[in-house]
Amino acid sequence: MRRLFFLCMALVALSTNALELPDIFGNNMMLQQQTQAKLWGWAKADSKVEVTASWTTEKQTATTGQDGKWVVKLNTPAASYDVQTVTVKGDGEIITIENVLIGEVWFCSGQSNMEMPLGGFWNCPVEGANEAIAMSGKYRRSIRVATIPRVAAQEPQQRVGGEWQECVPENAPGFSACGYFFARTLTDLLDVPVGIINCSWGGSCVEGWMPKDILLTYPDGLTPCSDADYHQKMVMYNGMLYPLAGYTVKGFLWNQGESNVGREGEYIDRFITMVQLWRKLWNQPNDKLPIYTVELPPYWYDNNDGDWGAKFREAQHIIAHQLENSGCVCTNDLIYDYEPKQIHGKKKQEIGQRLAYMAAVRDYGMKGLVADAPEFDFMKNVEVTADDQVVIAGTAVKETPASHGKVTCLYFKNCTDGFDRMMDIEGFEAAGADGVFHPAIVWSSSEWRTQPQGCFLKLVCPEVPEVVSVRYNFRNWAPGKLHNMRGLPIVPFRTDK
Repeated sequence: MRRLFFLCMALVALSTNALELPDIFGNNMMLQQQTQAKLWGWAKADSKVEVTASWTTEKQTATTGQDGKWVVKLNTPAASYDVQTVTVKGDGEIITIENVLIGEVWFCSGQSNMEMPLGGFWNCPVEGANEAIAMSGKYRRSIRVATIPRVAAQEPQQRVGGEWQECVPENAPGFSACGYFFARTLTDLLDVPVGIINCSWGGSCVEGWMPKDILLTYPDGLTPCSDADYHQKMVMYNGMLYPLAGYTVKGFLWNQGESNVGREGEYIDRFITMVQLWRKLWNQPNDKLPIYTVELPPYWYDNNDGDWGAKFREAQHIIAHQLENSGCVCTNDLIYDYEPKQIHGKKKQEIGQRLAYMAAVRDYGMKGLVADAPEFDFMKNVEVTADDQVVIAGTAVKETPASHGKVTCLYFKNCTDGFDRMMDIEGFEAAGADGVFHPAIVWSSSEWRTQPQGCFLKLVCPEVPEVVSVRYNFRNWAPGKLHNMRGLPIVPFRTDK
């Protein structure tokens, strides 16, 4: 028995000192092109580890510390579809990583609308999923996806699961739909392989992806956002994100916010703080790694006409302007009229495409694409013209002072060439000095060629002779139906904040 005991202890010690890699460094992995890709793992304390790759004769070496951890950086070549290998040697052991691709790697995080797989959730389908899954094999040589399991932890972890998978119909149903459509669009645009790391958890609050030391500086500290397990703070950061921090990526994609609706003021500060922390954790030469977020889609939030969802969307766009190297894709049009109570809208392909367009324009310098949605710039009241009177004739405002007095001109950024409709424009409301909003009549002006700002809208309101404030789709549930010439929707706004 004593001999057996010492044999078992020896085996434990041997396994503890064995050469080991995190799951994220395994077969089928994608490495970021033309950079120093960071690799790490564990081996016997104070031992030497050597890393080589099939694309170079260089050898990278490291000596483990007392904790057995080692870190190296591999110089990676330009992206290609050539299959590579990476070999790690240490203390007489060899690990060979097969079927490696060099391309563009993006880190996806957030809650359920990022986690939502191509196969959908129960009673929550992804539009076009069956075709996307059936055709996924066409991208076997160009798309790889690593899905990180849900792991909650009270302390930062060193290891987490999540192996890379090839893009084939057998694997595709489990891929993040939003992430997959981003990768598919980006690989088509750039003609290089694209890898996606999906590190998300449905229902999580932004605080779930932040560390304890930062959370303790807030008045609510570590108090959970609710009684639900997925509303615990810091546990996603500790169990899922921290073990991956530093894996060399091009940037971040973020689809989250539903669990923070109603707290938009504090969300601005906390989200910006989270991103700044992530950028430091990744510690890449570009310490301003881009992050592109997804605007919350329309949802009833217990009251279709409430505005707390609208206020949160407003906060998301404020963040996009305040936070360097960030952007927010507008999604208010990507919802069906029968989905007011469906928080998992089925139109994920368009979201992935819009994220990819933003990355293509901003990070890869692609010309000809339009990536930024139209945003309200300014408004002014002007004297009514003969053309305006023609439009007004026959409407509810024909007998009001507006038909003989003033109309309100609305100007937008990213919309100089015009809109996708000229009449029957819905979603606008106007208020006078009393602050009470009423539905407005809006049309696209024929005078745009004479204006340095390009195309603009004109607005009148039967109940408001003199317009002071304007809102567009500033409600919880208000699907957008107005776009610019490239099909990007007008960002919801209010002028009365």
